Amino acid sequence: MFITQRNLVRAMLAGSLGLLIPTTAYAATSPFVRPPFVNRTFGSLPQRGDALLAPRRIHFTTLDDQADPTFNQLLGINNSGVIAGYFGSGAAGHPNKGYTLDPPYGQGNYVNENFPGSVQTQVTAINNIGDTAGFWVDGNGNNFGFVEWNNVFTSYKNPHTGHGTVNQLLGINDRGIAVGFYTDATGVNHAYSLKQGTSQFKAIVPPGGSNATASAINDNGDVTGFLTTSSGTVIGYLRKGGLFSDFAFPNAASTMPFGINNKDQIVGVYTDSQGAMHGFLLSNPLTHATWRRIDDPNGIGTTTVNGLNDGGQIVGFYLDGAGNTDGFLGQL
Repeated sequence: MFITQRNLVRAMLAGSLGLLIPTTAYAATSPFVRPPFVNRTFGSLPQRGDALLAPRRIHFTTLDDQADPTFNQLLGINNSGVIAGYFGSGAAGHPNKGYTLDPPYGQGNYVNENFPGSVQTQVTAINNIGDTAGFWVDGNGNNFGFVEWNNVFTSYKNPHTGHGTVNQLLGINDRGIAVGFYTDATGVNHAYSLKQGTSQFKAIVPPGGSNATASAINDNGDVTGFLTTSSGTVIGYLRKGGLFSDFAFPNAASTMPFGINNKDQIVGVYTDSQGAMHGFLLSNPLTHATWRRIDDPNGIGTTTVNGLNDGGQIVGFYLDGAGNTDGFLGQL
């Protein structure tokens, strides 16, 4: 089984040559003042209420590798502005092919990055040293996590995967700690961290739910991800200092975080009551939590924010009017 980022979103909610297209617009903003932590808070993390964010303009730029202009997803960005992503939908004749993208983001700045011998590759994360993480797919459809460290690729499979076929790494920090998940033979997801230097795996088990994924980690070791509650709702979690807290975008049907920076700002996607998908930014999650909805103006209701850096740059993707999946870079 092969799982793309958008397919992962939908599954969780259900159970070379090219062109640079700049667009400038303002994000639709929806600040809220409702308590961010729903259902429960674990440990002794403080909650002091939340503040209202002032409206803020966001500049968006569409970035598509023209090796496949119909499908691009941007999944991570470091503090130097280097982006990790991939092109290709994964359908027959359009395999996922990974890349990194350097400023100033012209077509000549795309650098192909694919696990050696892989059929498909997604580069999902990049740290400030320039090392990347992601996953690759073999000829039998098995997914394996990888880290590209000092120009050397290493493949990883959590030993508890058993007869499962999915291992994916979704985040990596400057200390060489990557996070991700595996899917066991019964179809249940399990979050974990991986110490790249020693190949040591550790389970990440947020209480009060199941089907957990770890999607991002910052340099402080804070981890964010999402899980399914006993009622079947998908919500986000933050692990900081060994303590877990859950959160959900106000009034959302589901909340899935995908990125975290060293300020503990969190980005991701939520689904509203009408089934539309919107990106979000959550700031100060443990003190005065504030929320903002983020929509690329070319893809309102189809926007996912996947990564952010400490300088307020965000990356993600949206579905345009022609049915193409386009990557975007935004500046908060």
